[in-house]
Amino acid sequence: VQLQAFGGGLVQAGGSLRLSCAASGRTVSSYPMGWFRQAPGKEREFVAAISWRGGITSYADSVKGRFTISRDNAKNTVYLQMNSLKPEDTAVYYCAADPTSTGWETAVYTYWGQGTLVTVSS
Repeated sequence: VQLQAFGGGLVQAGGSLRLSCAASGRTVSSYPMGWFRQAPGKEREFVAAISWRGGITSYADSVKGRFTISRDNAKNTVYLQMNSLKPEDTAVYYCAADPTSTGWETAVYTYWGQGTLVTVSS
């Protein structure tokens, strides 16, 4: 499975962006998928995850109410809609698939995409 994240860019505080993560090589429709981010000088952190059917989602407290994860299994793609962006959301965002244990926030994921940079200016 190859994952490619895109949609990052420069946005002003309060603005919105939608990230996409497209999978190729094989379907990811049977895998939970997640988004993570890594800010400069900080460790990578969990952002959001979604079950394979999309019925269950999980969010980091820092993004609850502002970010929405969704997926379209027909397109083999997962999305992250980011609203009310803050400068502290600036990071490289990564998508991942197939957590190897329960507890999406801390699980080891089998597949990772390259990151897409989100920069939020104040």
